[in-house]
Amino acid sequence: MQELTIIPTNSTTATIHVVPFPNAKSSDEELPKKESSVDPFLVRFCENDPDNPKNWSLVRRWYLTMFSGLLVLNATFASSAPSALVPALMEHFTFSAEVGNLVVSLFVAGYCVGPLIWGPLSEQFGRRPIFVITFFIYILFEMASALAKNTGSLLVFRFLGGVFAACPLTNTGALLGDIWDPRRLGIAMSVFSVAPIAGPAVGPIVGGYLAQYNVSWRWLFWILTIFAGVCWVFVVLTIPETFAPIILVHKARDVRKRTGDNRYYAPFELRKLSFAQRIESILARPFKVLFNEPMLIAITAYMSFVYGCLYMLFEAYPIVFIEGHHMESGSAGLTFLPILIGGVFSAVFYALIFNPRYERRIQEFAPGRVPPEYRLEMAMVAGPFFAISFFWFAWTSYSSISIWAPLTSGLLVGWGVCWIFLSLLNYVIDAYLMVSASALAANTVIRSLVGAGFPLFADQMYAKLDPRWASSLVGFIALLMAPIPFVLFRFGPSMRVKSKYAPSGMPPPAPSSAA
Repeated sequence: MQELTIIPTNSTTATIHVVPFPNAKSSDEELPKKESSVDPFLVRFCENDPDNPKNWSLVRRWYLTMFSGLLVLNATFASSAPSALVPALMEHFTFSAEVGNLVVSLFVAGYCVGPLIWGPLSEQFGRRPIFVITFFIYILFEMASALAKNTGSLLVFRFLGGVFAACPLTNTGALLGDIWDPRRLGIAMSVFSVAPIAGPAVGPIVGGYLAQYNVSWRWLFWILTIFAGVCWVFVVLTIPETFAPIILVHKARDVRKRTGDNRYYAPFELRKLSFAQRIESILARPFKVLFNEPMLIAITAYMSFVYGCLYMLFEAYPIVFIEGHHMESGSAGLTFLPILIGGVFSAVFYALIFNPRYERRIQEFAPGRVPPEYRLEMAMVAGPFFAISFFWFAWTSYSSISIWAPLTSGLLVGWGVCWIFLSLLNYVIDAYLMVSASALAANTVIRSLVGAGFPLFADQMYAKLDPRWASSLVGFIALLMAPIPFVLFRFGPSMRVKSKYAPSGMPPPAPSSAA
């Protein structure tokens, strides 16, 4: 599952930045009026401008939201699908189980590189060209994996495929921030957030049935190639440019061409960065923010652990359900469906319960901002239950106990992962504002490293400790980390006052009216 780099702002001319504009305003109406009074040649969105992505029809915006989720599902599906075919790969290439696990882990490791590249590039050249180019190259690496002749080439192709597959993981979240206003963004995110869980849950089902019926492992990669190819066609035909600064650049060029007056310009055209500044903003800045912010370190540690647990289940579930309950490979893949169902329920509950609560908070604290700590409520609820889900899975994993007992623990896993991620990602966005792109990039890199690493030792851990104590160990660690949102809720305001990067570093304003 991956992360979502969304930075909602109130400006109609910018949605997500790595390096902030120096004169960002706080009101949609305020910005155009002030700019137009200062410089009549500044090209900006007018009221109800049809070129402004936030003014597009609901049908079009919901299509982009759902299709963005499909792109993320495509990428995460490709990460987990080969897990069920590792024995076939071991037989064909004669490598060890540890090397076989790298087929999954290296693809996820590619997520560490991608977010540092595709997000900043999309802010320089727009969302659409980066989607089109990276997804096409991703298709080529899936095709290369299907044709791989030896172990080395397969592992290299998987890693590079993960690097290019990371584009939708990073930029589809930014696309949502481009097209939705803050009030409706929560609903869109709740629907979208199911995709990073759906992919890892569906992947083992497809791979499992291919393994069960002795279909060549190469066919899995051809399926991934076809799936990605169909999605790429729809990207080319239906995904428009959504990044407002780039749209305004295009508008300015059109005005200059139409009028013959070269004095017209867009704000983004004034932004000049040296090569050193670009490298710093892409590579160094995320980690500079991370290592100077205790809040971000704690959040990254918690989210990385949760993400690693999700990928660890690709090794734990076969041990419990195939070795313990003697399920076939195909039907064993179905055991991941409760995780997906839990994620769907979490999105529904978020839309029905927490999003309306947050909308009331917006009214309470108007005209000020809602303190970021109110974003932590879901993680405070979900954290203890996420730990319980692993104790549940642990002590119902005996083969003598009904298979439905460990299966239903997946409902809590999926629900807990979704709520923890939604809560903490939104907290980072609200707390760090204009540097949140860097904060989320660092978070994504560390989280992907952990997600890639957990499957590599899961087999040995479950073999030495047995499924009961191995899962219990995970549950105890989850229980130790569950207080992190509570600590941030209590001490977050004072920590933000001392923060070097949180522009909201001040005590939260008092609400203007009762709830």
